[in-house]
Amino acid sequence: MRYPVRITPDDGQFTVTFPDVREAVTFGETREEALARAPDALLTIFDAFMKDRRDIPAPSVVTGDGIELPALDTAKIELYRAMRAGKVGKAELARRLKWHLPQVDRVLRVGHGSQLEQMEAAFAVLGKKLVISVVDEESPTLAPAARIAQPKLVRASVASGGRGRYGLVRRAAKKR
Repeated sequence: MRYPVRITPDDGQFTVTFPDVREAVTFGETREEALARAPDALLTIFDAFMKDRRDIPAPSVVTGDGIELPALDTAKIELYRAMRAGKVGKAELARRLKWHLPQVDRVLRVGHGSQLEQMEAAFAVLGKKLVISVVDEESPTLAPAARIAQPKLVRASVASGGRGRYGLVRRAAKKR
């Protein structure tokens, strides 16, 4: 899931805002640092939206700079959207899955390293199927900020210890 961003120089640092999500704002000393912080800022707001039972806006078309959200967090956001579209609350999802409510809370929590089987089961009881695809990395003809942001995220995910936000990426990177 790719969201457009606006990067603005501001008093010796760079501010990142999101046209689709006005509540999300972050910054960095450099353009690259600001872009590397952008996914966490956006996911923090999305987590708050879920807690407040608000809709999460779909990304608009990226024509300039943009950031890619981690695959697991994208799946969690799509699960939340499917629940809202089907008017299925957490208690009903727990009942359908024969899970306890804290298990549902964890599977929806961005940053929590949920297992793929849990995500598939949750989508299945909503009449949905989780599909994963692998694509080639973005071409070097993209805007410089878009090329810089993705490698920063991968390096950050490989360096994080434990079951962090980028758990799936970290495991995949270690297998190389």
